[in-house]
Amino acid sequence: MTAAADYIFTNAEVHTLGEPGEEAEAVAVRDGEIVRVADEYEVEFLNGVETEVVDLGGRVLLPGFIDAHTHLQHLGRSLVHADLSVASSPGDCVELLAETADAADASDEADDDWILGFGYDESTWDDSRYIDREDLDAVSDERPIAAFREDMHIAAVNSVALDRYVAEMPDDDVHAEEGEPTGVIVEEAVDVIYEAIEPDTEQTRELVTAAQREANRLGVTGVHDMVRDSRAPEVYRQMDMDGDLSLRVRINYWSDHLDALVETGLRTNHGSEFVRTGGVKTFTDGSFGGRTAKLSDPYADADDAEEVEDDETGQWVVSPDELRELVAEADGAGFQMTAHAIGDEAVDAVLSAYAETDSPGEARHRVEHAELTDDEAVEKFAESGVVASVQPNFLKWAQEGGLYDERLGTERRERSNRYADLLEAGAPLAFGSDCMPLDPLFGIHQTVNAPAERQRLSVTDALRAYTRGAAYAGFDEDRLGTIAEGKRADLVALERSPWEHPEDIENIDVALTIVDGDVVYDGR
Repeated sequence: MTAAADYIFTNAEVHTLGEPGEEAEAVAVRDGEIVRVADEYEVEFLNGVETEVVDLGGRVLLPGFIDAHTHLQHLGRSLVHADLSVASSPGDCVELLAETADAADASDEADDDWILGFGYDESTWDDSRYIDREDLDAVSDERPIAAFREDMHIAAVNSVALDRYVAEMPDDDVHAEEGEPTGVIVEEAVDVIYEAIEPDTEQTRELVTAAQREANRLGVTGVHDMVRDSRAPEVYRQMDMDGDLSLRVRINYWSDHLDALVETGLRTNHGSEFVRTGGVKTFTDGSFGGRTAKLSDPYADADDAEEVEDDETGQWVVSPDELRELVAEADGAGFQMTAHAIGDEAVDAVLSAYAETDSPGEARHRVEHAELTDDEAVEKFAESGVVASVQPNFLKWAQEGGLYDERLGTERRERSNRYADLLEAGAPLAFGSDCMPLDPLFGIHQTVNAPAERQRLSVTDALRAYTRGAAYAGFDEDRLGTIAEGKRADLVALERSPWEHPEDIENIDVALTIVDGDVVYDGR
């Protein structure tokens, strides 16, 4: 006799995202595993005395979203400190930071504590400029202040912070006017500030817990987290042992941890049900926002970048020669590689480095972002099996007159983020958010409604990239990514159908998030 289910999720519009058109009405779960996917009549046979039946009232039930590129600690910071993503001007940022400072003062925190803000995006403002030292000095001339752009490659600091740390920063990464630092810093200079504000273990757990709560609210059941010089791996494992994780976490370690990973015997896919070792992460270039992404041709607005002295085609953060050495070492040690590459020249450098390994597709090496690619790169993705780990929410910059227009010009804007081309060519496509913002439905909305055909995906293909595609990028396709018997019960219920409301996907609410058979968010 078949054992009863622990949960039955019924009266639902179940889209398995497996075979085309595969739908059902109910899902039964036992011990965190999906044991039946069928119509209500068939699933009802598993209804026992202790079975909890959840009536979804006709809502859409999907596999849980897997975000293939996150920075949960940074997301937690925006939730705990000043959230600058809601600002619409430099003045708004100043007000939000001042409120944070006032709140800290009211709680009797030490005068020397940092005042921090995260997530501003000047490209959406009428006054489209970076926050600078003058803005932040207006908040405090006694306490160090840092405000981070949402891409995390650019920050602003006040005079107090500059006086303390500018000597540790590379001159090329500190913007200056007439020989004086403006307070705007990029790349390695930003790393100096990250090191200065790194939280301890207790604070890291507070940040991760806040981020996990937000992720569950948005239907995210698993993340591939990019960590560097952080206590997050320790915190994730402790939360796992304590039974406090409601996310599956795949940890992608920064390349400067490679020796330690090898020495401790960790390898890609080692770990528990909830916490696993992912790949080795590295940069190649910077960002479009900072004009530091590496391009084959100059930036369209290079002449406007008088505050920087970098090459007009951007800059290397990790040179191609150094990248090849790192890829060879990590691949040889049995690790998946995951390399940040935004500009077309950077993408080509990564694909070339992967091509020198024995089997880049089998190792599932990844290119993170790949915002600008040429036809040859698209073909290389498909032929090699290298995973395109991309962020559809970045298409918010692809509208006419947006950031891509400003930095790249019309022609390159229209061939940015070529998801349709990659998918048609047969490249593995995985979606993530980079926490800009962490919201799968926002990203799905952007690509379903993208301005250029080569960027635009159907609702089904977009959902698959955020579920089965991301699962594949994390070697998890056998246990996650679709609703099927034998897979783990990671599910999300939506209040409305994205197929019926394609023009309004970003405003669809998550009704229920289920991880390993347990309801971790209920917004009904």
